[in-house]
Amino acid sequence: MQLPSLSVRRRALLALAGAVLVSAAGFAPSAEAQDIRSQQWYLDAMKADAIWKVSRGQGIKVAVIDTGVNTSLPELKGQVLGGKDVSDGKKSPERDSNGHGSNMAALIAGTGSGGGIQGLAPESKILPVKIAVDGEGFSVDSALSRAIRFAVGQKAQVINISLSSTGASDHYPKTRSAIEYALGRGSLVLAGAGNDGEKGNLPSYPAAIPGVVGVGAIDRNGNVAKWSTSGDHVGLVALGDGIPIHCTKTEGICNSGGTSQATAIASASAALIWAKHPKWTNNQVLRVMMQTAAKPTTGKLPSIYVGYGSIRPRKVLLDGEGDPGPADVNPLLAREGATKPDPSASASASKSPSADPQSTPTPQHDKKSDKKTVAEPKKNDDNSSTLWIAIGAGAVLLGAAVAFALVRRRGRA
Repeated sequence: MQLPSLSVRRRALLALAGAVLVSAAGFAPSAEAQDIRSQQWYLDAMKADAIWKVSRGQGIKVAVIDTGVNTSLPELKGQVLGGKDVSDGKKSPERDSNGHGSNMAALIAGTGSGGGIQGLAPESKILPVKIAVDGEGFSVDSALSRAIRFAVGQKAQVINISLSSTGASDHYPKTRSAIEYALGRGSLVLAGAGNDGEKGNLPSYPAAIPGVVGVGAIDRNGNVAKWSTSGDHVGLVALGDGIPIHCTKTEGICNSGGTSQATAIASASAALIWAKHPKWTNNQVLRVMMQTAAKPTTGKLPSIYVGYGSIRPRKVLLDGEGDPGPADVNPLLAREGATKPDPSASASASKSPSADPQSTPTPQHDKKSDKKTVAEPKKNDDNSSTLWIAIGAGAVLLGAAVAFALVRRRGRA
């Protein structure tokens, strides 16, 4: 069934957002010095200083399909290109009353100026594509489709979608078509796998659409975050727990966690690799990311928890590992045109195909052998809370049980 156009009155949506916020404990600013870089432990774990001597993401355009990007943040000055608001609100893409999109953009391309967020790919550029608008209704399928097609038209190599919606696969025909278009035009599309791991573990879209890299979240010990949604749509995982960002409701720095953050770090990693190897295609960049990912010590791949593993751009950029392989074969998809199984079809859906384009899909997932831990990163001291509360801005389609929300989680610092 095609997802009908969503039109919800402003007051109803504000009431929904309020209900979601009331149900959460929220999160407090960090008690540490208000300098974000000193708290960005994951950059040290990923050996960012060494990586930046090889690549800083130069020449790569990353589309951030989100709530807009605030260009007044000091770390984003000069980093943001002219974008577009594709939602029904038709406001400036530089208006971000929510703050989520701005934080994602900074995690990718922030310069660290003014004590702000130091992005992992600080010489990449951000194309803001506004889609989630506080207090305004929109059609999920139509808006995502417009956003993706605009990003492709602006020649964005990487498309970051730190948003998710649950529902059935056939609710997203326009989005599926737009993603096929994007992949065919050479873009790499990454989307948050979702934060529903503890409450239903429903497949998330667009992450579950064939060809999209669904990104799950791990913590600094290499463990999959308990709230990170698992399933066949998880292609890779990235650090996404205990990530410092600008607080969105108060002043200062807040500790955060979610597959939103993991997706941003994955997108920045792709930008770093692509900048070093500009002649590679989207398929080749993805293939080396999959090949060099940290794998579980036991269990079959892909895993419903970690996909093909935890991204490690340093293995490509510093160690020279990874074989880009064929330029025109998407390593997430089976050969001869087969596609990733629809995880909403059944609880025992087939696994995604192997990273090897010549292999055949593994028929079934073995839960007993699956692992929720990957080899990296190493443990560091951390005084962040282990309690994570879901907070999202969203819209509801009456009668279709579809929720569209920011793929993020927040916890007390």
